[in-house]
Amino acid sequence: MIYLDYAANTPADPAVLAAFCEAEARFPANPNAWHPLGRAARAELAQVTDSVAALLGVGPEDVIYTSGATESNNLAVKGLVQANPSGGRHILTTPLEHPSVRGALSWLEGQGYQVEELPLCPDGRVDLSRLPGLVREDTVLATVCAVDSETGVVQPVREMGELLRQFPNCRFHVDAVQAVGKLDLSFAGADTVSIAPHKFYGLNGSGLLLKRGCVPLAPQIHGGASATDVRSGTPALALAAATEAALSLALAHQTERLERVSALNARLREELSRRPQVRINSPDISSISASGTFWAPSSSGSWESGGSASPSAPPAPGTGSRPGRCWPSQGTGATPCPPGGSVSATSPPNRSWTAFCRLWTTAVGRWGRGEGDPPRFPRRIFTFALF
Repeated sequence: MIYLDYAANTPADPAVLAAFCEAEARFPANPNAWHPLGRAARAELAQVTDSVAALLGVGPEDVIYTSGATESNNLAVKGLVQANPSGGRHILTTPLEHPSVRGALSWLEGQGYQVEELPLCPDGRVDLSRLPGLVREDTVLATVCAVDSETGVVQPVREMGELLRQFPNCRFHVDAVQAVGKLDLSFAGADTVSIAPHKFYGLNGSGLLLKRGCVPLAPQIHGGASATDVRSGTPALALAAATEAALSLALAHQTERLERVSALNARLREELSRRPQVRINSPDISSISASGTFWAPSSSGSWESGGSASPSAPPAPGTGSRPGRCWPSQGTGATPCPPGGSVSATSPPNRSWTAFCRLWTTAVGRWGRGEGDPPRFPRRIFTFALF
């Protein structure tokens, strides 16, 4: 099966797996322990953290290891406002946030906080001209996703950070899960930044939260020693080592990878633009739709039997779909995606188009896995070709 859902999860790079196994084998002790093996593990963790911090341009004290982006986002969103109980109860966000952010905000609403969504431009970016006027004296937090996981919209986080500096009471959290290793973005104005290694060939179950040193953050997990007083729990040295390896590879090959993937993206869009029944919904991550009834794996076995895995299936029961995910005006004339997904079709597949999609996805599946090649990093694509 050809895997295309890289915006959701990437396969672990062999070098990342090797780093994990080596650290797990060499350092079996708890880094919190004071016997010789514990001290050795603690020293190795400090060295790994120094490397992670250097790669991200922060201090080692700013790095918090978590179990993933969901925990990082919850720790940031809840922790920032709870650490400033007298600062106010007004929060600014966007309608494009990940469920881990939306869920944390919903919980805070239940605690009496008011959550207001920022207005967006037609291209999906935050309307910066209106941002200063929406920040109030009691605005305690603004949170934004740097790169949207479904449309690829890139938010102006640097400009937002500069504007929010005028309001010292308002903390700024950036969900950078889809940005790190893909784009050069500045998070200098952010108070906290969440990162997920499994988006750039790292391991699931590991995450990072960067916190500007002077920013107070209320812990969400209590009890038990750890590498930081913000997040309790035995430090997972092997996961930290794997994170460092994935981050190093992602940043080292970022420019080359982006050029190659951009070329594939452009080739795909050029071919699809010739098909009148197809609409391209987003400028970056490849989201396409066609007029008619939504195709889902449950309606045709060819999705799985044909060897293609794409993120176009409807959401699982109870998860729902987020509104405003596909924008009607991004220079493509596209209409919003149909409810529950981004792909639809009613007519039989065009065989030449099917052949092209097969060729393109095969190229994506094989790219970058040869001897000495950097890790592959294709953008996500929604496809309804029946292979």
